[in-house]
Amino acid sequence: MTSSGKPSVLVTGGAGYIGSHAVLALRDAGWPVAVIDNLTTGFRFAIPDDVPLYEGDVADASLLARIFSEQKTAAIMHFAGSIVVPESVADPLKYYHNNTAKSRSLIDAAVRAGIAHFIFSSTAATYGVPEVAAVSEDTPQRPINPYGWSKLMTEQMLADVAAAHPMNVGVLRYFNVAGADPQARSGQSTAGATHLIKVAIEAALGLRESVSVFGTDYATPDGTGVRDYIHVSDLAAAHVLTLEALLADPARSLTMNCGYGRGFSVQEVLDAVDRVTNQQLDRRIEGRRAGDPNSLISDPTRLKQTLGWSPKHAELDTIVAHALAWERKLADLRAG
Repeated sequence: MTSSGKPSVLVTGGAGYIGSHAVLALRDAGWPVAVIDNLTTGFRFAIPDDVPLYEGDVADASLLARIFSEQKTAAIMHFAGSIVVPESVADPLKYYHNNTAKSRSLIDAAVRAGIAHFIFSSTAATYGVPEVAAVSEDTPQRPINPYGWSKLMTEQMLADVAAAHPMNVGVLRYFNVAGADPQARSGQSTAGATHLIKVAIEAALGLRESVSVFGTDYATPDGTGVRDYIHVSDLAAAHVLTLEALLADPARSLTMNCGYGRGFSVQEVLDAVDRVTNQQLDRRIEGRRAGDPNSLISDPTRLKQTLGWSPKHAELDTIVAHALAWERKLADLRAG
């Protein structure tokens, strides 16, 4: 324990999009926190000045041992990894290296150091193309790309480790993460990002010529794909609640979907961006992308019942407004 009375948490990939919001949520709640990030896709400016940042790789056993010793690490939140689905298809070995092999190294270091709590950033991509309207944690996991498989393999490793060692695990399967910190302290900063809301806002700000709509013949009300968008700060709050639950009952591990249980189509998201920015996006209709399901919506019942989690930023226009405020701040950061 630290002087705050709370154990110290190491956040891997804490300079990235979701990881940086988890750092803010932990810090705001009084948790001692440190970050390891190799800064290949993360940004130093995303880490508060009073949070220790170790620039390095999660597979570096000697560096991890030093961090665990210096920070008295008691829990790990693991966000570091690669996340672009089409890239995983083109370069699968990169994904099995970054997401699976390096996770194995991190888990091994954690076991050797006696770290008892591990929270893993997983994904709805482990379900593939589900045959149900709302995806529960019991929905069969049938990934259709190396990204989904690389995450599912890590889930399996963690389950096996939790059964063999004194470690409990929280696996959080994200649906479509969007938005930015309401105070504009962090947001989606990656150049060339493929997230729909970020792409649309970049187009609204003149950073892109148009927004591509991939397919208008889906079995949905307006013909475009429907997805469950969750505000990144609500997702970060779920991580803090998961950590508290793991600490409260060291014998229990948790697996939970993270979404709102309702979906918006591509056209509905673009309509929201039009409303918030008070302008019309140039929408370019293109063909479907292989493997995209008609609809992908979570059943967040377990998350709500287990943790008492309740979203604070669930309105689509709020998600868009926070993303817009961050994009404007990001332009200033890059200009400065």
